[in-house]
Amino acid sequence: MARANRPIRILRIIARLNVGGPAIHVALLTERLSPPEYESLLVCGNIDPTEGDMAYFARERGVEPLVLPELGRALNMVSDLRTIWKLYRLMRRYRPDIVHTHTAKAGFTGRLAARLAGVPVIVHTFHGHVFRGYFSPAKTRVFLLLERLAARMSDAVLTLTETLRSELADEFRVTSRERITVLPLGFDLSPFLTAERHSGAFRRDWNIPPGVPLIGLVGRMVPVKNIPLFLQAAALVRAERPEARFVLIGDGELRGQLEAQVDELGLRPAITFTGWQRDLAPAYADMDVLVISSVNEGTPVSVIEALATGCPVVATAVGGLPDLLDHGALGKLVPSGDAGALAQAILETLRQPYDGAAARRLMGERYGIDRLVADLDTLYRNLLRAKGRL
Repeated sequence: MARANRPIRILRIIARLNVGGPAIHVALLTERLSPPEYESLLVCGNIDPTEGDMAYFARERGVEPLVLPELGRALNMVSDLRTIWKLYRLMRRYRPDIVHTHTAKAGFTGRLAARLAGVPVIVHTFHGHVFRGYFSPAKTRVFLLLERLAARMSDAVLTLTETLRSELADEFRVTSRERITVLPLGFDLSPFLTAERHSGAFRRDWNIPPGVPLIGLVGRMVPVKNIPLFLQAAALVRAERPEARFVLIGDGELRGQLEAQVDELGLRPAITFTGWQRDLAPAYADMDVLVISSVNEGTPVSVIEALATGCPVVATAVGGLPDLLDHGALGKLVPSGDAGALAQAILETLRQPYDGAAARRLMGERYGIDRLVADLDTLYRNLLRAKGRL
């Protein structure tokens, strides 16, 4: 119970701290929601061997996650039941005032454990959803059923964009629209907002000539990102702009297949694979276009970071991307799966002069961490007051 003589205690749960926006999001919130007003504990599982690990990001901010190995990505009934039991026991010991879960697996196991443990306030954030582009139709139906059950256990369901809210409420019927609150992400964007455009540092590090068009993609090499589409578009762009270079920043289970596709398309001289990179501001600063080719997305942090660095964006019109790009005002949107349209949008962006100053300002205003912390502080306190706990 939240009382005047101790901070509000938050248990924050995420499946794993793999590279991406959710890991950054939970690490920053755990750091910022701290004494004297709050006390926060971050719980996560292990990452897969092919994923980039962002636990360093949390530790650099003084956050030491509590690792429950069973909480990771893989689905297994026995280990998932063990996860629920371990989370229940942790909650009975820690006695949080609020359990806030993030991502699908952590969302279900964490909310069920919180309900069993009698936690006063239960909150879940959808950073995206797994109902399109991830699993078979049968498995997707199971996930939908579990999410609908978990929504009934939640005092608040949060999404990052209005489009995601509409999908969850109207298309997938996870819960009613009135029970979903839109709360955009928040990050420490200062390294990106202050980065010098075309400084040349990233190009020098990776032997990419100055002055040639550089088109990049940042993300996990997994099916939902549809990186083969990016490579198909790259071949079309190179047919018109043979001097163009392309960079793939990231790694994942499909890397071998993507390397083979690069060779099949004759793109080897034009493609650079960098693996995971910690410091992305110099990369965005040297890119002429950032591309998102996904079949489904929540609010990809790479788009926010690129725009904050003054780099133009071309993306497929899926998930939260239309909202994030102000329906085309902040970047070009193309149909999902259309390599020709993606290539044409890249070429048009390269031809047109780009002034990213307005987009940089907007990213700082909309997605700064201070705004998110203030919004969550208000939400948490209102929910605790409604339960008579504050």
